[in-house]
Amino acid sequence: MDLSEIVHRVKQFIDSEIHIEKDIPVLIGLSGGADSVALSDILVTIGYKCIACHCNFQLRGEEAERDMVFAENIASTMNIPFRSIRFDTKKYALEKHISIEMACRDLRYEWFEKQRKEIGAGAIAIAHHRDDSVETVLLNLVRGTGLSGLTGIHPVNGYIVRPLLCLSREDIETYLSLRNLSYVTDHTNKEDIYTRNKIRLQVLPLLKSINPAIYETVERMAFNLYETERLYRFLIDPYIKKIVESRDEEFYIHIQKLLESPAPRTLLFEILKPFGFLSVQLDEVLKMASSIPGKFISSETYILLKDRDFFIIKKKGIFENKFTEITSQVQEISYPVKLVISRKNRGSEYTIPKDSSIAVFDADKVTFPLIIRHWEPGDRFVPFGMKGSRKLSDYFRDKKFSLYQKQKIYVLLSKNEIIWIIGERTSDKFKIDEKTTHILEIKCEK
Repeated sequence: MDLSEIVHRVKQFIDSEIHIEKDIPVLIGLSGGADSVALSDILVTIGYKCIACHCNFQLRGEEAERDMVFAENIASTMNIPFRSIRFDTKKYALEKHISIEMACRDLRYEWFEKQRKEIGAGAIAIAHHRDDSVETVLLNLVRGTGLSGLTGIHPVNGYIVRPLLCLSREDIETYLSLRNLSYVTDHTNKEDIYTRNKIRLQVLPLLKSINPAIYETVERMAFNLYETERLYRFLIDPYIKKIVESRDEEFYIHIQKLLESPAPRTLLFEILKPFGFLSVQLDEVLKMASSIPGKFISSETYILLKDRDFFIIKKKGIFENKFTEITSQVQEISYPVKLVISRKNRGSEYTIPKDSSIAVFDADKVTFPLIIRHWEPGDRFVPFGMKGSRKLSDYFRDKKFSLYQKQKIYVLLSKNEIIWIIGERTSDKFKIDEKTTHILEIKCEK
């Protein structure tokens, strides 16, 4: 194809599949690589009001800085506005307990959406092309996927649009050559330590030796399955709505309704897929349906817990048994629970709060640093108003806590002794009495 044919094909694809308005700005994800440079130039040529946005994830040292400078220069050459941002990707991934790859994705699209709203853009254009879509189909096949995973990358997903899905990598390279446009190359694209790169560099060349039209074949199959998947979703979604209910940020799967459905395994796959669970985990989850409560499995970011009548899905973090230290200077913490800490002199006018979310202690009986952690089997404390100690497990049983409620309980310790089941009950050993002169007050804000 020549230049005009390539531009015409993209224009036709936009008109038929995407429908981007020309009088509204389009935000472009400009990495500086071949695909994003071609996308930017084609959209400018067609006549769109483009704004380039570049993400520096600070993962490739000087190369990442080089890419940022190049992207700004190429945007200037095309006479389009340029915006950029640096992310501390490793820190974000650690805080969110997710992979670097997922962290990059989340950071990129959250920032793009923020820019879209600020700019008033009608779309966020991403430079995925046909070969990327084919690689995605094969990648999903290798990892294990449902029907939707075999439909490839879609032209539109909310405000995200992909105008280059009608072009191959070869088409893009031809365009850049004919336009004499330069671009930068990420050296990691040539390393076969990543699964996608292995598919691109090893698997697809082998498949092409068997079927020279492998890209066209997979693309055609993906389109056909996309139509099939739409019908599939039409039939399966009503079942999912009957089986799953959302309560705040927790999701409850009714086990009996799931097992009585026509295809429990298929439904379970569709329910769990958005939470990052893998197809190989399905059999384990189905076995848990008949097991005792308390068992759980996890994905990268979520936990699935077997309760009495439900599988309960909740974000990770709540189950992690990490320690948080509170020094005497701290007045407020926000993780793992939000606590506001204050110190007061005992006065005749002071009234002890009856709210279980507020704990008060004789400050002279408490030793810093205090420690917050999840409760553990075997933990004991002396409940306020009692003399002898009790196991927390017995306390929870008397309160008729579900297993999931227990998973969310934190305790506050002084010198390794529990002084408060946070939000529940304080220890009698640290209570205010007639000798108290200084009060430590801690409020739990939910």
